[in-house]
Amino acid sequence: MDHAPERNLSDDAFEAISQRFRALSDPLRLKILFNLKAGEMSVTDIVERTGGSQSNVSKHLSLLLNHGLVTRRREGTSAYYSISDQSVFDLCDNVCGGIENNLEARRQAFQ
Repeated sequence: MDHAPERNLSDDAFEAISQRFRALSDPLRLKILFNLKAGEMSVTDIVERTGGSQSNVSKHLSLLLNHGLVTRRREGTSAYYSISDQSVFDLCDNVCGGIENNLEARRQAFQ
């Protein structure tokens, strides 16, 4: 497995990394991001697809926007969101792969 070269990170860098992980730590925010992977959506579409309330989805979209994970485009009274940082899906793929490997190892341990 290839690994990125080690970096000497400052305390500010560790704080920024921690903030990014916090932004991804809510299931509804992850659900929003995965729905936006298909392309730009209105808040109404996101509410329908995620099952969240309008106010809750808007709150999470605001946080994702502030962390640079999504962008917003306004058209009249509607707001449309899209993914601005595709690397979030690489991170999720890595996490999912780790979870799958862990579950497989546990399954084998009990056979």
